[in-house]
Amino acid sequence: MHKYSFPVDDTMAVAQAYDVNASYKDLCIVCDAIRHKKVNEAMAILDGVISKKKPILFRRFNKHMGARHELHGRKGGYPVVAAKEVKKVLQNAIANAELKAIDPDGAIVLYASANKTRIERRLPSKGSLSWGRGMYGFAARVHSDIEYAKIELAIAMPEEIKASTSKKTSEAKEQKGKAEKENEQKAEAKGVEKQDKQKEKKKETSGAGKAIEGNVQSGEKA
Repeated sequence: MHKYSFPVDDTMAVAQAYDVNASYKDLCIVCDAIRHKKVNEAMAILDGVISKKKPILFRRFNKHMGARHELHGRKGGYPVVAAKEVKKVLQNAIANAELKAIDPDGAIVLYASANKTRIERRLPSKGSLSWGRGMYGFAARVHSDIEYAKIELAIAMPEEIKASTSKKTSEAKEQKGKAEKENEQKAEAKGVEKQDKQKEKKKETSGAGKAIEGNVQSGEKA
């Protein structure tokens, strides 16, 4: 199990998949489509893409992509491979939710993200260009990369999400108040120190002035 990129608590059911051999851009689009949706609605979206009955809106990564009349003239497509991979992770999250006594029918997709993990260099075989000619040689210096991605999902109940967010906001306010008090105390301490230093400097200057006056008077008497 790898570390998640978002904070995980007991109120949510999580699932992840690493080293997925799919386009991370398509995975990002699919995750954007199901994020903050109910679990049943997210599953219906994924099934519609896999069966090529309902396209997904591409708000980004849509260069040279055609418009769809189903999306009212906006750009979209059917990222079938990415939808299948996200569906597997969502099914795992639903199974984890059942183990935690979370009702999947009333839960929503709280987090859904996809990122690139690693890139591997793929080269042709040594004698691929000379194969079938009766000789052995080197292939051209061309290559294609294999890009792997990761998927992270979390589902939770809306009531628990509201409670956790209110708790987090109250804790943040408390921390902010404590930090402001500490800053005020530090500022007061700095002001007191500054005043003490100024008093010490005044005493030193006054003492030096008195010493100079005494020396001058002694010189006049002499």
